[in-house]
Amino acid sequence: MGDLYKRLRKDDAAVLLLDHQTGLFSLVRDIPPDEFKNNVLALAASAKYFNLPTILTTSFEQGPNGPIMPELKAMFPEAPYIPRPGQINAWDNADFVAAVKKTGRKQLIIAGIVTDVCVAFPALSAITEGFEVFVAVDASGTFNAIAREAAHRRLAAAGVQLLNWFAIACELHRDWRNDIEGLGSLFARHIPDYANLISSFSAKK
Repeated sequence: MGDLYKRLRKDDAAVLLLDHQTGLFSLVRDIPPDEFKNNVLALAASAKYFNLPTILTTSFEQGPNGPIMPELKAMFPEAPYIPRPGQINAWDNADFVAAVKKTGRKQLIIAGIVTDVCVAFPALSAITEGFEVFVAVDASGTFNAIAREAAHRRLAAAGVQLLNWFAIACELHRDWRNDIEGLGSLFARHIPDYANLISSFSAKK
């Protein structure tokens, strides 16, 4: 049956942040707004922590979709940034695909708005070209649970793996002994209950 457990590898993964735009944020209704923004920033922070190549792209930002989330642009000032003039599927944009392939990575961690279009279309396109694709489900949002579940079923049927940002970070890290303080601090910044856990741990030292 082959290798059913395809694990993320920090030396072979890249992160694609698709259409996290100020206008599109207003369409996300399947995750509470503050929680969703936190998840996006947590995934981005994980990309920086593991030093993963990261690519930013927007769709028709001069229109109602709006500009990219400013925190992301600030976090990745040197990252490839592709403002697509009109293509809905980012994989239809030659500059975006070239930037992805230039990373040399074969595992793609994808998140964006909306899940059923801006995430699903390029994820499905990438998997047909031989990439291993992982979608960060809690850093991707859409109109409602019905749209989300339909998208998740479509993606999973094509072989895309569905994880939340916390699982992505843990799978990349592999072993707490690699860095307790660094990863613990990242988790504490984005998970309130984990901040309590870290405080308790630190008090015992």
